[in-house]
Amino acid sequence: MYLEIDFNSDQAFYVQLCNQIIIGIATSRLREGDTLPSVRQMAEEIGINMHTVNKAYSLLKQEGYIRLDRRSGAVVAVDADKRKALSEMKQELFVILAKGSCKNITRAEVHALIDEIYAEYGS
Repeated sequence: MYLEIDFNSDQAFYVQLCNQIIIGIATSRLREGDTLPSVRQMAEEIGINMHTVNKAYSLLKQEGYIRLDRRSGAVVAVDADKRKALSEMKQELFVILAKGSCKNITRAEVHALIDEIYAEYGS
């Protein structure tokens, strides 16, 4: 598994790690049942603290992207609760679209961006 942390970014390392794993799931590079590296192994591979990886894994578990198991470690397990996911997405999009509206980004431009992003996921 190849993940890369941008050490010059203002974004927290655990957020970068979460986002890369979520993108990996969305693009099918990571699939249901795939095992992620152990906390220690992931920390060593990408050069960050174990506590940072642990925080990322905990957040991914909380959000329903992985499950944590003593024997198998972190396993991709996408939450099947679509209604909850849609509600959360709506809340996040509301703010994102408000920001875009303030910058005069049109509905057509937003739709084009969404189509572009979904094309990357193969949907």
